[in-house]
Amino acid sequence: MQPSTKTRKEQIYEVASELFSQRGYHATSMRDLAARLGMQGGSLYAHISGKEELLVEIVTQATDRFDTALRPLRTAQMSPQDKLREALRVHIQVIATHLDSATVFFHEWQHLGPEYYNKVAERRDVVESFYRDLVREGIEKGVFRATLDVKIAAILILSVANWTYIWYREGGPLKSDDIARVYTDMLLPGLLAQLV
Repeated sequence: MQPSTKTRKEQIYEVASELFSQRGYHATSMRDLAARLGMQGGSLYAHISGKEELLVEIVTQATDRFDTALRPLRTAQMSPQDKLREALRVHIQVIATHLDSATVFFHEWQHLGPEYYNKVAERRDVVESFYRDLVREGIEKGVFRATLDVKIAAILILSVANWTYIWYREGGPLKSDDIARVYTDMLLPGLLAQLV
């Protein structure tokens, strides 16, 4: 067994992500976290200020992963259909690759205090704005239906993609790329302009 190359702080975030995902933020105590890490409870505070810091960092890292995956597509020279296909592929890949932190991101972030909640909400809006811009681009290019409500279409796409964390399990019959392909094939007929 190879020794871990992760720093103690990285190990703490990883285990916190796993426990928050499995038990929920409020149901996980610092004592639970310390026990899982084989540490004394008080030793945790040499690395972090408290439980909320863990939640903030996990949610921030998750937001960064989605933003990093989607950002290159903003300026990619692709058709709106292909851009949607690729966006869903990388979006679901982030969820599949970081399932614990994605679960915390989607399910536990509302437990943040007001200061952090607003900052995280702004970061989440960046991801939603990507999908709104994509739908808008598709409409402007005549590829998507002109009657689409941009905001609702973007929320639908995001909801379909984001909900994957509930049921996706590594090693299941579908890989993340397969799921993205199925989603896109189902979504596109509702978005595309009808050819006369």
